[in-house]
Amino acid sequence: MRLRLLAVVLAMLASVAGFSQQPAKAARCNVGVLEGQVRAGESFVRPIGGGLVLMLEPLASGWILRVLPEGRPRPAHDYAELATPPYHSVSPLLISTDFSFRAQDAIGWNPRRFRFAADEGSFARLLKAYSAYEASPAQSSAAQQGLAVLVGQAPEAVLTILDAHLVPGTADQARIASTVATHFLTTPHTVENPSGGRPTALGKLTWIRFRIVFDLPQGFKAGRGLEIKRQPCNR
Repeated sequence: MRLRLLAVVLAMLASVAGFSQQPAKAARCNVGVLEGQVRAGESFVRPIGGGLVLMLEPLASGWILRVLPEGRPRPAHDYAELATPPYHSVSPLLISTDFSFRAQDAIGWNPRRFRFAADEGSFARLLKAYSAYEASPAQSSAAQQGLAVLVGQAPEAVLTILDAHLVPGTADQARIASTVATHFLTTPHTVENPSGGRPTALGKLTWIRFRIVFDLPQGFKAGRGLEIKRQPCNR
């Protein structure tokens, strides 16, 4: 069972990695661009419009990217989480040393593509499909298909790490990490010494500077924090 799950995760990650290499189409779309930086243990929060905020939430292992409703109670699942499978596993939303990723692997997964629900209605439909998927016997193909259709309709975003500071890990690269973490040497970074002088197996991310480019669906009211541009459509 564990080997089967690993094979599924590797296949999904390979699909994510390969998707970023697809050639751009001729059509041009509106996108919103957001840049920022964040240090270990700190959060980054910016409104992106449509009643939503982008958050890099701190973890002991790095950060997790979330899209949340602005000024409302935090839901059990966020607007990026449900739109960005695989679930309960390695995710482009995790910029961290979870799942045996070393710090250099987390930086080497660059860029990262994810999707998000652009409004409350889309999120409600995703949540209903996700709940059916989680509750279905052996996560049936019908439930998977229903959820996959909604995920495929969600707008995309691309997070690119522009610069990073990190303490590298000493462990060998995990097989899962090797599928996606291929751009460490081409990502600007600064290597720092470990605190106390003792290196660790996975290392530590201490700071990142990043850019996120959001596909903006028709009718989406972008926030003032987004720079609006025209560029080739991702799909």
